Parts: sequence; C-alpha cells; structure tokens
Amino acid sequence: MRILIVEDHPDILANLYGFLEPKGHQLDSARNGYGGLALASENDYDVIVLDVMLPGLNGLELCQKLRTELGKSTPVLMLTARDSLPDKVAGFDSGADDYLVKPFSLLELEVRLKALVRRAASTHAVHSTLRFGELSYDPDMQEASRAGVPVQLTKTGYVLLRCLLAAAPRIVTRETLEQAVWGEDRPGSDALRTHIHALRQAIDKPFAVPMLQTVAGVGYKLVQPDPKPHAQRDAAG
Repeated sequence: MRILIVEDHPDILANLYGFLEPKGHQLDSARNGYGGLALASENDYDVIVLDVMLPGLNGLELCQKLRTELGKSTPVLMLTARDSLPDKVAGFDSGADDYLVKPFSLLELEVRLKALVRRAASTHAVHSTLRFGELSYDPDMQEASRAGVPVQLTKTGYVLLRCLLAAAPRIVTRETLEQAVWGEDRPGSDALRTHIHALRQAIDKPFAVPMLQTVAGVGYKLVQPDPKPHAQRDAAG
C-alpha cells in the first residue's frame, strides 16, 4: 500500500515507519495539517492515516477539505486519544472511513488499512472520475475532456481542475487553490493567475461558451455552459 501518515507525535510516527516499511508499504508523512493537505493534493495514496489533533489544521478540518475541496475519495483512518461517541461521530461526519483510538495495536492498524483499501477498490471505478456539465477529469489516468474533446493540461492545471470540479458549482477561493498547488510555500499572486489563464485557454478558448468564471476578490468557479444568449444575439443580428 502507498500510505500517507499525518501525525505530529514523533514516537508514534517512528513506530508506524518501523512496523509498516519493513512489510513493503510505501510511506509519506507530514507533521502538520497543511503539510498533509499539500501531499494529499499532489499525490495519490491508497489510504491515509490521519491524527485528529494536529497543529495548524486539525484532522477533522483536513479530512473535510480532502472530501469537499479536493474531491479525494482516498480512505481515511483517523487516530485519536478521544474515544467518546460524539468524538467518533465528528470524525465520521468529517469524511473519515474508520477510527482507531490511541494507544492502538500496530497489527490491528495494518489489518484495518488493508480492509479500507479492499473496500475502496471495489467501488473505485464508479467514483474515480469527476464530472460537471461538459467537463470531466479522471485523476487516475490524468485525463480531462470537455464535451468529449480531450484537454491537455500541466500538472498544476490538473490540480486546479480537480479542485474546481470537486466544488462545482460553488466558488473555490484563491487561498484554497494556492494551498492545493503549493501547500504552505505559496508564491506571489501572479503565479496562480498565470496558471488559471492557462487552464482557461485549455477548457474555454476552443469552445463557444466559457465555463471558468472569476469571482472578483474571492476566487473562481465553474458554471454550466448556456448557449442560449448567444443564439438569441445571432437571431437578432
């Protein structure tokens, strides 16, 4: 399995590496929520091990962003010292798939991770492709299209499209897009504008009606193409 571990406790992190790596699993890790979000947006993992209490962005907030803003369906197992029913409900409501209370058995953790990956594999083909109107994007194949016409994007363009499709038709803020692309090491505002321009050239320029809209001072959103106003103008002219 390729596993992302988001855990700020060095001893727990070391124990997870010491147990899982010798078994052949590939591990990436982050020590805070924003770092975990950046890794999850840039890479595809089989499963994510996510601590609830994290600096910067806690595990519940991170899981919500994975589901709603990045459109990630990667299975998430949450680790927490809290074992009350309200805490567990909050974890599942945020989008987690399983819940393990500290201290835990490393063997049980691995068994649960394998079960989550098997369950995800059985439904993966149905849910992997993101769609909104004429636009679709398959993150596994890195293939995008509009109205059946293939769209070629850069790596950053695919990340932006995935964020916009996952939220459509809601607005995605500039800050959210910058976080998805660059994590905490964000460049100047012109960098995002340049990538948005390239995305717009790819998904809108070859077509009569644009789908990518700028919301001044806030961010960007995708809208359903509506050719009717154009048709009315053509008839009037």
